Amino acid sequence: MTRILVLNGPNLSRLGTREPDVYGLTTWPELAEALSKAAAKGETIEVRQTDDESELIGWLHEAVDTSSEVVLNPAAFTHYSYAVRDAVALVTSAGLPLIEVHISNPHAREEFRHTSVISGVATGVIAGFGVNSYHLALAAVRQRRA
Repeated sequence: MTRILVLNGPNLSRLGTREPDVYGLTTWPELAEALSKAAAKGETIEVRQTDDESELIGWLHEAVDTSSEVVLNPAAFTHYSYAVRDAVALVTSAGLPLIEVHISNPHAREEFRHTSVISGVATGVIAGFGVNSYHLALAAVRQRRA
């Protein structure tokens, strides 16, 4: 059984109400349910969200320890968390795919959002397709496995 962790950083629990013009109207519970239900045969998908950097790092360590594939929306941690970056590097150096995801296109937003310290160690990046970015990331993970 293949396990995919869909990990999400700060403020994503506010989807649907936080800047709907940027992030859309899909709520966090709706997104989490849709992603959990998107598991293909032989897969389990676990969707998690935290506002705590150390908890996110712990989940990335768990991915290495359990050989889990990862879809990661690091949210604000994208731009400055070298600790999250190092944990992501552990995942990918273990040969596990990790797709960085963003609902909006960071490059079309404020300049400080243009830099990701995560992208350089992620397997790939998908951004700007709304919540569909997650489904595209799941497809990318599956393609790498095939």
